[in-house]
Order: sequence, then C-alpha cells, then structure tokens
Amino acid sequence: MNAYIGIDAGKNGAIAVIFADDHKSIKQVEIYSPFDEKEYIRMLSDLNNGDEEVVCCLEKVTAMPKQGVVSMFNFGMNFGWIQGVLMAKNIPYELVTPQKWKKEFSITSDKNTSIAVAKRLFPTVNLKQTDRCKKDHDGMAEALLMAEYARRKL
Repeated sequence: MNAYIGIDAGKNGAIAVIFADDHKSIKQVEIYSPFDEKEYIRMLSDLNNGDEEVVCCLEKVTAMPKQGVVSMFNFGMNFGWIQGVLMAKNIPYELVTPQKWKKEFSITSDKNTSIAVAKRLFPTVNLKQTDRCKKDHDGMAEALLMAEYARRKL
C-alpha cells in the first residue's frame, strides 16, 4: 500500500492522505483540519512505519500582495515547521506551485472550483471541517487534490 500526502500549509489549510495499492486503485482517504501540530506529527509518524511507500506534495506558495506582515510570518512558520517534520520523518516531498497542481485539474483561483473538482473525483469524502459546518472546506478540498496530484505525478 502506498500513501500520497497533500498539504495546504495555510492557516485555513489541511493535510490529506490517499492510500492506494500497487495498481493505483484508491483504498482509503483521510483528511485532517485545522492545522494541529500534535495531530500532524502523529499522523506522519504512523505513515512512516516502513510498510508503505510515502510521497508528499507540499504547496509552494509565496507572499500575496496586501497580505499582512504578521499573517505572512505565521504562515512561514507553519510552512517551515511542516518541512522540518517531513524531513525528520524521512518523508520525501516535492514543493509544487498552486499553478502547477491546479492546472492538472483545470482549477481556477476561485476556491469553489477546488471544492467542485474534489467532490467530483471523491464523491464519498466529507469535506466539512466539523459535523456542524454547512459549507465544504476549501483547504480540505485543496489538500485532497494535492494528494491526488502526488498519486498521479510524483
């Protein structure tokens, strides 16, 4: 069984894992959100037990115009922390720009297109952050699509 990880490192991000057998048929999907250091470490430690081949697609993002200094600093802290955990757990990862992975799925910058594509590709996966949520979570959808990108391309 192989594990393909997609990580949206933003404040509203998520981490998704697709488990697939050697023939690439999907067996299981897991999504974690919101960002939680202990949960991410536990999940990544469980994946790195030697039984699976693990690969990760980490979104390579840059500062956006008019983004606040504090929010950009916090984002950079999360991004660096995630890279450090991946390296510590010996999980290979590739930094992929949003333009590159979104092109694979014909997604625009509108977050709703990510949700629509994720629901089309994974109709049984719940994209709501909690049971009380009424709307699907775009960070979960994008993490799931990055995991699918890893499964297809990495």
